[in-house]
Amino acid sequence: MGLLILLTSTLLYSYFHPGRVVDAQRLFILKDITLTIEPSKDVKRGTNVSLRCKATVSQSETWELRREYTVYKDNNLIYNKTSISEEILYPLGEARVANSGKYRCEINIDDKPQRPSETQKLTVTGLSKPQLRLNKGVVKEGEEITATCIAPGEMGSFFFYIYEDSNEIKEKQVSSNQAEFKLRFSSVNRRRIHCTYTVLITPYSVKSEESNNVTVSVKELPITIDLDIDPVTRVYEGDQLNILCKVNGLQHSDESVRLLLIQGIQILSSGLTNVSHSMVAQANYAEEFECKFEMGNVVKTATKTISVIELFSAPTLTVSPDEVFQRDDVTLTCKSESYASERLSEDELTYTLDPPQTPQTPSRKGVFSVKSLRIETNYTCVAEAMRIKKRSKTLTVRPKIFVSTPKISVVGRAILGQPVKILCQSDIGSLPINYTLFKDFVEVSTISINRSSQQAHFEVNITSPEDIKQYICEASNNHRHNKQPLSEKLNAIVIVPPSYAELMAVPDESGIYEGDDLYLLCRADGTPPVTFKWYHVGNNLPLYTNTSNDYSSSYQVPSVSKEHNGRYYCEAFNHVNKVVRSEEVTIEVQMVLWKKALIGGFCLLAVSVLVVVCVLCFRSKRGKRDGAAELSVKPSSPKSDDTLTVTLTHDTEVYNADKDAALLYDGTEGRVTNGVRDSTASLPADISNRSSYSIPATV
Repeated sequence: MGLLILLTSTLLYSYFHPGRVVDAQRLFILKDITLTIEPSKDVKRGTNVSLRCKATVSQSETWELRREYTVYKDNNLIYNKTSISEEILYPLGEARVANSGKYRCEINIDDKPQRPSETQKLTVTGLSKPQLRLNKGVVKEGEEITATCIAPGEMGSFFFYIYEDSNEIKEKQVSSNQAEFKLRFSSVNRRRIHCTYTVLITPYSVKSEESNNVTVSVKELPITIDLDIDPVTRVYEGDQLNILCKVNGLQHSDESVRLLLIQGIQILSSGLTNVSHSMVAQANYAEEFECKFEMGNVVKTATKTISVIELFSAPTLTVSPDEVFQRDDVTLTCKSESYASERLSEDELTYTLDPPQTPQTPSRKGVFSVKSLRIETNYTCVAEAMRIKKRSKTLTVRPKIFVSTPKISVVGRAILGQPVKILCQSDIGSLPINYTLFKDFVEVSTISINRSSQQAHFEVNITSPEDIKQYICEASNNHRHNKQPLSEKLNAIVIVPPSYAELMAVPDESGIYEGDDLYLLCRADGTPPVTFKWYHVGNNLPLYTNTSNDYSSSYQVPSVSKEHNGRYYCEAFNHVNKVVRSEEVTIEVQMVLWKKALIGGFCLLAVSVLVVVCVLCFRSKRGKRDGAAELSVKPSSPKSDDTLTVTLTHDTEVYNADKDAALLYDGTEGRVTNGVRDSTASLPADISNRSSYSIPATV
């Protein structure tokens, strides 16, 4: 039971700990695996280099482990060995540039893979100098030679290059350290040949130095090319040319041969040893002919150039007059400016017009008359002599359209005192068109229109509304006619901005009564329509806004009341947006007469009632004084008339007729009140203990 538990725990430990291997009898673990490059990771070409792979393993008992070592270069397997040793040594030998790369080592222990070593990079510098060998040093034109370029002692993947002087002529990719090239030279000369090579090392390459130079002498083949042309001098246009091209000294050859007769880029004829061709000389001024022989890559040529004298020049077609309008009669003239008088007379030249027209009887040769030209037409003419025809360039005659009577108008609005823009425009007419503006038939300015997108805009200043009608414009696109179309006189409304505003109240401010309808009439000058606004001072919003085609407008306030009192004003403006403001008008709403009469009646009635009440009260008080024995008022003889002595009785009112004083004493208040003048006088604090007191009569 204990052994089973130990075996189970050992297997679980091996499962959860990579690099540790266990079976029923033995247990091991890979502690480390390393790869080293000896003697160094950076070496020169020819250094003996070895790779050492070492695996350090710990094991439970002493027994021999079977280890399989594998070495990789750039992820490609290059070495594999099975051993019981802790390390292996893989010799690379004398290092070459091709050995450069990234190396790593892997190990399997008892057929169980383990982790790999870290990657090590080997860099080898230095390439051997290439060697060039030729199988021949002297060859004939086109003869093949073999060139071999060798990279001594190198290995890997190569690109070899062959150079003639400093120009690369061939390249080849091989996996060996040498490459062969087949070379042919087509021209006689001494050639210097050398080679180079490049070793491919992913992801870059290393290039060698240049090889030795080898000289090749190329001898000329005993072959000549003859090119005969008849005639070769004083060749005129239209002459018959006979051309012969042939090869001399050609010996038997296994190479393919071909003989070509070429004019410019055109092959006139071809053959093996000789070719011939006949043609009519064309007036190209200088014609070059080439006789070309090809044998393999050997090319020999012979060329001749002949000058061809032009028999007559290509005609020129012109039109008269230069400026043509619809329905005009035009004259077309076709003429060759030069001709070879020693071969051709002017009378031998004939001219025709295309498309054909019904010409008038020409006054001289090559002159054609065309009647009432209406539409655009393309013309060419043909000059012919000695069976040679020459055509002129195409002449396009575009008859111009007479400008129509211009129209004159104002752009936007014409505002008095501001710049006014006037447009002069014709519906039809060929460009360019000159537009001239006149004021009272005196020229103001001229504008030339050269594109359809342009317009003739004139800017003027209007000082009075009547000025606008003095302007007219003229349109012209034909300098041959003195009479040019004139427009009508400019007819436009000149907007006069308002200069003042006036506010009137109806009825007049002094006669406005409650319940009346009030009319506020605002008047202004300026060009209608005019917009009027009425304001009540204290309110920023207008009471009413109205646009009128008249010079005045009114605002009605129905059934006015006291709340309509205040100051009013109005504003006016038209399309100019210049706002003018009136003076303020003060409105005071008065009470109606019947209300005044009613209030006066009520007042009189109230006064009458008050008088009656006062009389009744007076009589009632008089009776009380007559019956009161306790109260006496007597003047103090030794005192001044300004002093009144009052005998005080609580809650008793007395009246002194002589001093015009009515006194009321209230013992609780300690005050004496003058009933007539409604004034008071302070009494002493002990007034309640006195039977009489003297006070000024005016109190």
